[in-house]
Amino acid sequence: MHREIGDIIRKKREEKGLTQAQLAQTLGVTAKAVSKWETGAGLPDVALFEPLAAALAVSVTELFSGDAVKNNNRAANMLKTKFYVCPVCGNIVHSVGEIAVSCCGVTLPPLAAKEADEAHALSVTPVEDEWFVESRHPMEKDHFLSFAALVQSERVTLVKWYPEGAAGARFPRRGHGILYAYCTKHGLMKQKL
Repeated sequence: MHREIGDIIRKKREEKGLTQAQLAQTLGVTAKAVSKWETGAGLPDVALFEPLAAALAVSVTELFSGDAVKNNNRAANMLKTKFYVCPVCGNIVHSVGEIAVSCCGVTLPPLAAKEADEAHALSVTPVEDEWFVESRHPMEKDHFLSFAALVQSERVTLVKWYPEGAAGARFPRRGHGILYAYCTKHGLMKQKL
């Protein structure tokens, strides 16, 4: 594993056009230390993780996982929103494009949304200037809908739901979009609004 991390450090350093001595000077270490990291003979001190990642223009997660994350959504189109859910604490993260994110020590992959089946479909009713969205999905402690989100071209509206609670929420009625619901057993579902 040391060797793999060393290869990533070397590759990223070379991509930035830095010598080992230049990187070492930036971090306040010796060029010999950088050489040891790159050959797999050692690892940087924990206190150097963030400065090293910053010097190489990557996240700490990217640095140690080796997976480059490139967000190609430069126009920030909200319809390209990605959702991430921590399997440990249930934390929900959304971003306009792909990011490197971790929670509770776990690297979170973006959720792949499936078309909502009958069991996960949300019913939508117009009420004045809002959409009332609800589900008949079970809301048991070990199997429930954790959140619902309405993604439109200019905004994301997310509502957190809890086990043994009602799966219903109101969303602003401003055009069309995509409704998402996250089932704790079956993953992320989507349907057009």
